[in-house]
Amino acid sequence: MWMKKQGDLIKELTKKQLTFHLFFTQIVLLTIAFFLGIFLFEDWSTFGSQFRFTSSIWTVGLTFGLIVVVLDLVMMKYLPPEFYDDGGVNARIFSDRNIGEIALLAFVIAVSEEILFRGIIQFHLGIILSSIIFAVIHFRYWAHWFLIMNIVILSFWIGMIYEVTGNLLVTIMMHFIIDFLLGIYMRFKSIKARKEGMSHEQRPIS
Repeated sequence: MWMKKQGDLIKELTKKQLTFHLFFTQIVLLTIAFFLGIFLFEDWSTFGSQFRFTSSIWTVGLTFGLIVVVLDLVMMKYLPPEFYDDGGVNARIFSDRNIGEIALLAFVIAVSEEILFRGIIQFHLGIILSSIIFAVIHFRYWAHWFLIMNIVILSFWIGMIYEVTGNLLVTIMMHFIIDFLLGIYMRFKSIKARKEGMSHEQRPIS
């Protein structure tokens, strides 16, 4: 029920309003991360040490991001559609955007969420708590057991990558690739659906 209400509310927003809401949410997360960082880190150099330009950004972050996307696309193809039904929220977010807009949105989301959940919360409180909180704030997935299981597993997976590498740029890359490619998939899926709908409408009534 909650998912349907959220989906209906989002559908009523204009693209401009939805974009403002999305960026405002990420600013809130970064603000929370900033103030938590002030209290939890003794100095900012410790926080900054989590950002390292290494080859693992590509070999690990990019690779595992692609693996997640491929697994998701395979499951979308073979699982019942209701398993991925989030009330139309993701489709509404990504379907009416060009590739540049999707890239920017995916980048901002990846940076803000990884800084807060991995760079602040997981760094100080551990992978279990950070993964639980990460799943909790993605409340649009609560409607179906598969969606919530999916987001919990994904959060633990990203968290493990962070545990091994200790590099936020790796998890930011992984998070970005997942959101960016799935966002593009939703965009083209929406375009295809609209074209098919127009094609059906243009057919003569027999």
